Amino acid sequence: MKIAIIGTGNLGSSIAKGLIKHKSFTSLYLSDKNTTAVKAFYDEDYVTITNDNILAVKESDMVIFALQPKHIDSVLESVASKITKNHVVISVAAGVDIARIENIIGSDKNIIRVMPNTAISIGKSMTCIAANEKAQDKVELAQKIFNQLGTTMVISEDLVQAATVICASGIAFWMRLVRATTQGAIQLGFEAEQAHELATQTCFGAASLLLESGRHPEQEIDRVTTPSGCTIEGLNAMEHQGLSSALIQGIVASFEKINQIKNN
Repeated sequence: MKIAIIGTGNLGSSIAKGLIKHKSFTSLYLSDKNTTAVKAFYDEDYVTITNDNILAVKESDMVIFALQPKHIDSVLESVASKITKNHVVISVAAGVDIARIENIIGSDKNIIRVMPNTAISIGKSMTCIAANEKAQDKVELAQKIFNQLGTTMVISEDLVQAATVICASGIAFWMRLVRATTQGAIQLGFEAEQAHELATQTCFGAASLLLESGRHPEQEIDRVTTPSGCTIEGLNAMEHQGLSSALIQGIVASFEKINQIKNN
């Protein structure tokens, strides 16, 4: 598979790192107006760095547009004439729906909207996928690529905005919770490095328990809470301060914001 990534900011670079790590291509073009930003990829085999988007499209079977919403229209317009019916066009631009892309390059093109998160750089992304009618038979191909970079879920496009909040923005939400746990550990007497390791490994263990056991979070909570114990004391104190409510409100606020981006 010949792949091009147009736009190599944080997400585009993360996708590139994941593809390179898993050798998921026969050739990879990384196109950005600032080629010095991707100097880390210069010595990688079968990777070409360029600022020529048209060249990147012509030399690829799959084109991943990893651009900010405010830039994607102009870039799509500049390469539209070079996108053929054989290309698989993937957009990871937040808030940019398939109809908007179809209006620029045509509804007869294979267009897939993909929302990964930055854990894609280590092969641990939760990636959601939605496609237009023309690309329904290409969804499996997109899954094959992105399953090498984590886990995929095929969803209807009307859920992509919500998936962006839960999976992409969600990385930042979980990082903040890990940071808070680290700060708490430091206050209890641990050195910063120790506190960080304790927080991150515990978070990893919690997620792994849920994934491997298939149990509901409350079932796992019940296993570590005892009557009049320290765990339930801490949980109740957090809830009195609005932990769950604050997290839900943050998710809803993020969702409202991404819908504003889409509408603008």
